[in-house]
Amino acid sequence: MLMAHPHPELQFTHLLPYGALVHDRGVQFVVFSRTATAMRLLFYDDVNDNEPSEIITFDPKTDRWGDIWSVFVPSVGPGQLYHLQADGPFDPAAGHRFDGKARLIDPYAKALAGNFMPAPDGIIRPPKCVVLDDYFDWEGDRHLRRDLSETIIYEMHVRGFTRDESSGVEHPGTYLGVIEKIPYLKSLGVTAVELMPVHEFPIFGMHGQTIDRPNYWGYDPMSFFAPHRGYAASTEPGGQVTEFKQMVKALHQAGIEVILDVVFNHTCEGNELGPTLSFKGLENSVYYMLEQGQYYKNFSGCGNTVNGNHPIVREMIFHCLRHWVHNFHIDGFRFDLASILSRDRQGHLVPNPPLVEAISEDPLLADTKIIAEAWDAAGAYQVGSFGALRWAEWNGRYRDDMRRFWRGDSGMLGAFATRLAGSSDLYEPGGRRPYHSINFITSHDGFPLNDLVSYNGKHNEVNGEDNRDGDNNNLSYNYGVEGATRHKGIERIRVRQIKNMLSTMMLSQGVPMMLSGDECRRTQHGNNNAYCQDNEISWFNWSLVKENEELVRFVRELIRFRRSQPTLRRKGFFSGRPTRSGLSDVNWYSALGTAVDWASDDRCMIILLTAPTPDDDPSGLGRDILVTVNNSHEPHQFIIPPIAKSTHWRLVVDTAATSPRDTFASGDGPALGKAGSIRMLERSLRCYVAE
Repeated sequence: MLMAHPHPELQFTHLLPYGALVHDRGVQFVVFSRTATAMRLLFYDDVNDNEPSEIITFDPKTDRWGDIWSVFVPSVGPGQLYHLQADGPFDPAAGHRFDGKARLIDPYAKALAGNFMPAPDGIIRPPKCVVLDDYFDWEGDRHLRRDLSETIIYEMHVRGFTRDESSGVEHPGTYLGVIEKIPYLKSLGVTAVELMPVHEFPIFGMHGQTIDRPNYWGYDPMSFFAPHRGYAASTEPGGQVTEFKQMVKALHQAGIEVILDVVFNHTCEGNELGPTLSFKGLENSVYYMLEQGQYYKNFSGCGNTVNGNHPIVREMIFHCLRHWVHNFHIDGFRFDLASILSRDRQGHLVPNPPLVEAISEDPLLADTKIIAEAWDAAGAYQVGSFGALRWAEWNGRYRDDMRRFWRGDSGMLGAFATRLAGSSDLYEPGGRRPYHSINFITSHDGFPLNDLVSYNGKHNEVNGEDNRDGDNNNLSYNYGVEGATRHKGIERIRVRQIKNMLSTMMLSQGVPMMLSGDECRRTQHGNNNAYCQDNEISWFNWSLVKENEELVRFVRELIRFRRSQPTLRRKGFFSGRPTRSGLSDVNWYSALGTAVDWASDDRCMIILLTAPTPDDDPSGLGRDILVTVNNSHEPHQFIIPPIAKSTHWRLVVDTAATSPRDTFASGDGPALGKAGSIRMLERSLRCYVAE
């Protein structure tokens, strides 16, 4: 007879093989080290203790099994604070950097507590590890499993989203603060939030001191299994784990998936001059790619490179992903600088890299979305060719081509059409689909959309690097004035260009991703690399939602229209074959209604998308869509192609119009009429839907 599970909420827990494993009578501490000659546990009574209250030494005769050190400590349980400490050779030429005095973070720690403590003796005292179990009442919560083709992603920073006092939340800058703003996210219509790194990372200096420009973005991981303590309202050790799970559960209840930006390419331990905090002091030559033993390969641009295709490290990454999926109910991952995962242990790019292939084939990750940033800091650029069919990609080509087109660069009409149609040049040869392209124009890295149309150059002086940091190739344009202006004409064209780019993204085949705050003109005042700006430069200013409520409404309606139209969310590329209306699935025309001359420097186009066939759209909700684009600097008269004149068209989007006449998501906008021509203002886009 089958018995019910005594804790049904734990049925899908992924039990880790390493770390602090809670049992009824105590805790088993398990850690990997091949070369260590001794291993110790340091127990603490309080997060502010500089010295341990108890030291437990592993017996190498009874507590070591191969390369695994394992000791059971009775009468301790959840809440216990600890560090590891390992003796071994300090021989940099051989890749070993053991330091018997170093306090080490357990690589499998589920939570950290406190901050770096003062180090009067020069010994770095990192945040303490916390013993936790995985109990949480999920109340039946499961992954939403929304199809990638149906997804609309909103990239956001947990702290920055509600840290500004204008947010009005009870717990600003926290996981709980995000919960308070879920009604706003739901009102926008986005289906997934992509959270910038939430793995533990250093907040302040490593000797307990505050610093002028602290790490804000979080792309400097310190502990891969632990949610960041700095985003918790609770100061209780491990409280961030519960709050993070509460946030995920609440987002799921609102129909919003959670995607994590994960950084498996480097750690905060830096190069040979950096601190020993965890991996360096346990098995440096396994966890990192080394050069001549004592130096670190730097494909990340951050000092070191995680040795992802070493079997030990590969196993850790798998356990980490499974931990977040099954113990935190995470719906997907975006892999930062993912091309590093394609490098072997010597740093060479290889076909079918074991780690990349194994992630896509892992049965415990089968329900998750996996997205690659398909490049790294050492020159690898794999957009269109990263991994197998499970992998989607941030489409950097989409970002650049759409920026160039709307900026007015010459010869961009063909590139514009290719990106709008799903980037078949990149993804179709490998058997992929349009939804493998994550279409974005802005992200955390670079200008927000308002600044993209307000600045010709970066203004990063406050970062303290004499404006040398950040990308110089922004493909931006200020339209006459650098930065904010009261000039009505410039403001008008800036708003129109913001609408043009957001409309293009929502009308493109593929998966749209918008940057948090673009819907209300959030600005970084020209800073395109705000990684160290934990202040108003980076925070979401909620007063902008009211000040730019017309643009926010425009975005909401634009998203609503996309979600209502299967025509915009095809799972296959355009083929040129007839659809249910007898027309080709996509049709391109010049402003005169004739065939497009792709070799010309024309900046005007008419696009006719026909509704999918019943095989591609069982719902039958898809309708024909007509898009007209005038990217010239002058108004232009468009002649509707004869093949489209018999259709009754209703206006959905007009980026040159003022609110509320700029969007009609319900398809009840003004009729096109029978004149057969449209006068389009300069730098504008219109979209019509068939009745």
